[in-house]
Amino acid sequence: MTSVSDLIATIDPGRPLLLLDADEVLLRFVERLEQYLATQGAELRLSSFQLSGNIFHRGSETPVPPEHVRDHIAGFFDACVDDVPLVDGARDALDGLREVYQIAILSNVPSRCRDRREASLKAQGLDYPVIANKGEKGPGARTLADAVSAHTVFIDDLPPQHTSVAAHAPEIHRVHFIGDPRLAKLIGKAPDAHVRFNDWPTLGDHLHALAQGQRP
Repeated sequence: MTSVSDLIATIDPGRPLLLLDADEVLLRFVERLEQYLATQGAELRLSSFQLSGNIFHRGSETPVPPEHVRDHIAGFFDACVDDVPLVDGARDALDGLREVYQIAILSNVPSRCRDRREASLKAQGLDYPVIANKGEKGPGARTLADAVSAHTVFIDDLPPQHTSVAAHAPEIHRVHFIGDPRLAKLIGKAPDAHVRFNDWPTLGDHLHALAQGQRP
């Protein structure tokens, strides 16, 4: 199992480090979750940028309670972590970035599903180490950034994770990215992110510019 300390042992301190979230950055999480919920007699109604309060039993106007949302998400990971498709353009962009950046995936996937997530990503052409983080990502990002003298980039869809990284490692370049266009319309740029992108070709250009020293 890859941990932060395992990854540090393999890092080249002289190369830039790219830390990627998985869901809605690399993987079409919401799209696959909707398919899973349909098998459970439930549905996701995207009226705000969150899951709690937006999952309903089919035909009901009352959202399922938070504890049932947690049960649905746990069931989703157990049933579907192996077959969540990639966000369009992610593989091609990372193929062009891997010669410049050291790439790792910092995901809040349940630890019991880490190996399956890593295997699924590898099968789809993304052969990068996966760290199963829990909770805020700032502490882990801080430790990893300390292992390199070059710059570190952090990419995530959730604003609170940018706030966490900004608090623990403010020098990390923080990119807010949302792969699902429906979700992207529901929220503006995370206040603690430096920039926001919603497609991988544009993001890839930005990351190449950073690697060439063209920091914004």
